[in-house]
Amino acid sequence: MLIDTIKKENLLALKNHDEVLRAVFSILVTKYMTEGYEAKAKGKEMSDLDMIRIIQKTLKELEEEKASYQKGAREDKVNEIDKQINAISVYLPKLMSEEEIKNVILSLEDKSVPSVMKHFKMNYAGKCDMGLVNKVLKSL
Repeated sequence: MLIDTIKKENLLALKNHDEVLRAVFSILVTKYMTEGYEAKAKGKEMSDLDMIRIIQKTLKELEEEKASYQKGAREDKVNEIDKQINAISVYLPKLMSEEEIKNVILSLEDKSVPSVMKHFKMNYAGKCDMGLVNKVLKSL
């Protein structure tokens, strides 16, 4: 599972005394464990899809943090965040392009917004940007 790879990377960062990478991998592991406890309480199991969602959310948070540091002219922190972003981005699947999304939408019988969004959430979760899906759908 993806969490096992993240844990190995966390351990490797610890061994290499890389505090920047250690911080981001530790955050991912902690978020996964926290959500895992909550899921178990509801009788559910965590999957790689959940880990991908956690990574996406963390990347968004890092981008916001990076923007704050850029406003404050803290290049050292911006570089650290870039390193973290690059380190965890490799664990995300390649996102679908606009053309691929358009082709999927055109192949659907029901092209209503709720139907299309539900189809993408069920079949392409983590593999496409839902905002882009919505944009492509509205442009058709």
